[in-house]
Amino acid sequence: MEFTVVQGDIATQSADALVNAAGTSLRMGSGVAGALRRRGGPELNEAAIAKGPIDLGDVAVTDAFALDADYVIHAAAMPHYGDGRATDASIRDATQNALQAADDLGCESLVLPALGCGVAGFALEDGARLIAEEIREFDPVALHDVRFIAYSDDEFAVLSRVASEDE
Repeated sequence: MEFTVVQGDIATQSADALVNAAGTSLRMGSGVAGALRRRGGPELNEAAIAKGPIDLGDVAVTDAFALDADYVIHAAAMPHYGDGRATDASIRDATQNALQAADDLGCESLVLPALGCGVAGFALEDGARLIAEEIREFDPVALHDVRFIAYSDDEFAVLSRVASEDE
């Protein structure tokens, strides 16, 4: 499926579902999770924790609370903070499972960050390439607007370059 690369704060995006770059505990700490937690409110973190822990590569779905979305899909591309790093398999699995969860929920739009990169320690370019491959290979029923989001200018440049590689 096709997707677009956008730049901004995931917590200010409007979509049917937003994907949280989660650890297996689902405790919302820093990075993407922190941005979503701050804007979504304390109930979002409480709802996420209540669904955890989950296995590496799995997802859990919560209400989006104060975010401009219906759902937050918490995708565990990395172990609990400090317990290891993301892997090729965990990034691929978390991406596939997030896309499938959104499609199963009937979502038409989804905003997805660079799962497993950043605080999870996986190289951004390599992780972005894995995510882009999984999005391209996904065959949705309802989902048609997938946005791969970058926060910084540097991250946007990398995601844009990777996204254009196989067009």
